[in-house]
Amino acid sequence: MHALTPNNPDTVNIWLVGAGPGDPELITLKAVRVLAQAEVVMVDDLVNPAILEHCPQARIIRVGKRGGCRSTPQAFINRLMLRYGRQGKRLVRLKGGDPCIFGRAGEEAQWLAERGLKAEIINGITAGLAGATQCGIPLTLRGVSRGVTLVTAHTQDDSELNWQGLAQGGTTLVVYMGVARLQQIQQGLLEGGLPASTPVAMIERASLADQRQYQCRLDQLCQQARAFKLQSPAVLVIGEVVAEAKALLPQLAEQASA
Repeated sequence: MHALTPNNPDTVNIWLVGAGPGDPELITLKAVRVLAQAEVVMVDDLVNPAILEHCPQARIIRVGKRGGCRSTPQAFINRLMLRYGRQGKRLVRLKGGDPCIFGRAGEEAQWLAERGLKAEIINGITAGLAGATQCGIPLTLRGVSRGVTLVTAHTQDDSELNWQGLAQGGTTLVVYMGVARLQQIQQGLLEGGLPASTPVAMIERASLADQRQYQCRLDQLCQQARAFKLQSPAVLVIGEVVAEAKALLPQLAEQASA
């Protein structure tokens, strides 16, 4: 491999990589290639440890960021990336899902660029897509849903989303980081005009062998989530497309209510 020159704006030695939703087979070939070349890998909590088999020679630094848990400060993560980048180390910042979907890749790439370092982003499959597919839910379906909207229920300034706009947008809603805000999600969408009968899928640990899922109506979301004992990491899929998976979920529904 050719030598890398630190601080050369035409040289990329930092990669912001999506590891996929959890299933280690859902990582991309490009991500695997970059991991095999990495000297340092800064890895998030939600990355399946099996993914690290692709970088056996790298130094692994765990920089977990997870809601409700003690997290590594973003400023510290930035400083580490800057240090290794300026040293010319082949650095991978490994994130769960897709790094550009609630993964801060855009912020990190911009922060590095302002300091003269270029980062390449390598996409990954996001949990909302993988979880829905595992349940047989098509996020878009001709005649049912012409689009999909991805939102996070956890905002930096704790402001509320435009629930009315989301309710009346006519798209399938995929809500990330919403377990702690189920009451606000349910109330906001109902008050925004989404019918009480709208089907919702709760999908926990998307794509993993122990994935759990449960289907209910929007007006039953909080009650059924408690009965199901829904835990993070989880996504919600809200919309009529969820009804396409009804044949797949009854057994799990019985298990949740047992």
